[in-house]
Parts: sequence; structure tokens; C-alpha cells
Amino acid sequence: MSVAERPEEEAAASLGPNDTSPDEGVVEDLPLIDEKAVEQLTEGLISYYLPDLQQSKSALQELTQNQVVLLETLEQEISKFKECNWILDINALFSEAKHYHNKLVNIRNEMMMLHEKTSKLKKRALKLQQKKQKEELEREQQREKELEREKQLTAKPARRM
Repeated sequence: MSVAERPEEEAAASLGPNDTSPDEGVVEDLPLIDEKAVEQLTEGLISYYLPDLQQSKSALQELTQNQVVLLETLEQEISKFKECNWILDINALFSEAKHYHNKLVNIRNEMMMLHEKTSKLKKRALKLQQKKQKEELEREQQREKELEREKQLTAKPARRM
């Protein structure tokens, strides 16, 4: 650095926050640019990058559309899996219902068998009771006959006349 440049740096460094820089607003230092050249450079830059950007844009649009299709397909597959799970749940419920139906049928058959057995036992008990009553009646009648016979066999004092 030359000695002549140092005072400018010191002056710039000593500026406060509200002070303005001596370089601000100086347009004269910029070289004049030809508007036509800027336009041609812009068109050249655009023409160089535009086809690639348009291809990238169309590729991104295609990818976005493919993603949408994939998401819809994925949602359909998920719903199919949910339906499969529901079907499995329904099958499990039907199996359980069949199991309990078989239990009910077995219980019904056992109840019918028990009813038949109790009916037979009641009939048998009634017959036994009737037989016992008949035997008791016969014994009572037999006892009465024996008492009557003993009365007849006992010696009777002769009547005096």
C-alpha cells in the first residue's frame, strides 16, 4: 500500500454510523455499459440455459405427476390391506360364532338328554312309589286278615244261656 492511500482508510475507519461514506453515490466511477450489449448478453444467457431449464421443468412436472399416481396407488393398496384385515377379523368372528354355536348345540343336546333322563326317573319313581303303596296296602290287609283270624282262633268263652 502506498502512503497516499492510508489517510483515506483512516478517514473511512473514523466515520461514525450516521456519517456517509465518501464513495456513496458516485456513479461516475462505473464504466458506461452499452444497453444493446447488455440485452444481447442477457438473451445469450437465457438462450443458453432456457432449454435445460425447460427440460428440467417438464421432468419435474412428470415426476410430480408420477408421485401423485404412486401416492394414489399406495393409498389403494393400503385400503386393500385394511380390507384384508377386516376380512380376517370377520373370518375370526365367524369362526368364533361357529365355535359358540357348536357349544350351544351341545348344551341343548345335553339338556334334552337330561330332560329325558329326569322324565324316566320320575316315571320310575312314581312306579316305585305306587308299588310300595300297593305292597304296604297288601301288608296292611294281610295284617288285618291275620288279626281277624287270630280273633277267630282265640278261645271264646261259651255263652251261658
